Amino acid sequence: MKGSILMANKVNMTLRVEPELKAQATALFKELGMDLSTATGIFYRQALRHRGLPFELKIDEPNEVTYKAMDEAEHDQDIYGPFNSVAELMEALDA
Repeated sequence: MKGSILMANKVNMTLRVEPELKAQATALFKELGMDLSTATGIFYRQALRHRGLPFELKIDEPNEVTYKAMDEAEHDQDIYGPFNSVAELMEALDA
């Protein structure tokens, strides 16, 4: 039957992710009442349903205000770096 998913047969997969990402995802999915395996299966099913990733991928572009601030900062001689601390940065910004 085309499009049906058989639940009886399953295969093992190995995914490589950062330990902190796994811990955060495990906690989130536990709150939702599922484990990582179930969440991964849902992701794959949604990808198949959407015939692509089930969420929007885009490159976030700075808006006009941010570009203007970046341009001003580039030409501002009072701003220098690198900074050794946030306090140094804030001091330079207040100058």
